[in-house]
Amino acid sequence: MVCLELLQFADQGVIFGVADLGLVEYVILVFVMAEALAQRLDARGNVGIDRHLGTERRERITRISTFPYRRIGLIFNLFAGGFKNGRNQRLHEAAESLRRQGCQVTLYETTAPGSGGDLAREALRQGADCVLAAGGDGTISEVAGGLAGCDTPLGILPAGTANVLARELGIPCHPVEAAGLLGGWAARRVALGRIDNAGALPRYFLMMAGAGFDADVVYNLDAQLKHRLGRLSYWIGGISKLSRKLDRLHARIDGQEYACSFALVSRVRNYGGDFNIAREVTLSQDDFEVVLLESDNALAYFRYLAGIMTQQLQHDPGVRFLRAREVELWPSSAETVRLQADGEYIGALPATLRVVPAALTLLTPPGY
Repeated sequence: MVCLELLQFADQGVIFGVADLGLVEYVILVFVMAEALAQRLDARGNVGIDRHLGTERRERITRISTFPYRRIGLIFNLFAGGFKNGRNQRLHEAAESLRRQGCQVTLYETTAPGSGGDLAREALRQGADCVLAAGGDGTISEVAGGLAGCDTPLGILPAGTANVLARELGIPCHPVEAAGLLGGWAARRVALGRIDNAGALPRYFLMMAGAGFDADVVYNLDAQLKHRLGRLSYWIGGISKLSRKLDRLHARIDGQEYACSFALVSRVRNYGGDFNIAREVTLSQDDFEVVLLESDNALAYFRYLAGIMTQQLQHDPGVRFLRAREVELWPSSAETVRLQADGEYIGALPATLRVVPAALTLLTPPGY
């Protein structure tokens, strides 16, 4: 609460009593450097895993459980962060782990954004009794959309930049380890979110959708920078937006209208792999948790960030937490307000987001 009280001055352009942005820039630099260090340590840890996850350990993991499905369609995105820097050997080791469990594995490589759903439907046509998605949250979301409405289960082999779903479910963020543990996971029906916006086909999402601030960051993110820097690139993109007034949008929930600069419509607690924003929702529920950040003053986002990091965001008077099964979003003016789903830009407002109950069979670890 102390951090939030100190940051109340942000709306007047004063942070910690400093009228210019020098200290603000220093604070953000600390955040960015911490993120860079974490990614460097994570990268070294992954190298260590690759080096020490030898044949004996892989066989031990495989013996923990036997995967009950036999015809596996494995959809992968080699541009995912977990496969960069020559780590695509992980994909073949994960496939080999499944073959040692008696599975027939057919590989399908994504060729462009949006192709994951088509490949999921192709795997079904070819008789797959389980579809696995190896990649980041965007790839997983596309594959989930391709499986919406059918009984064939989806399993995930995390290999992305943020791995939001893996962190939410407690799945190891290493595809070989995840492949060896799949046999112990339960198939359960979960809801999906569906987005309807003018001029576009309906789009499903598994984890979250965001309108306003974060969608604009996703839209303007340089793909090469993301590939090189991972989550750090989102920090850079977010900081670059904090030099101007933010766009406004409106949300209608249960007949009540709200104005904000950022609307998060979430099915999971984890956000971006680092934080919890929507703190009360789980995939087992059939509604959204909606978080609205009301201020369009960019400096207020430093206060919001402090609230997120201290897990005190719910006490900020400029934030609303709501539950809903349907959310309407539209821009406050003629300016374009963008929309992202599961970390991928999908278009502009207006849009309506609805919960579709029991739309997907998802393999989840027993502890979730």
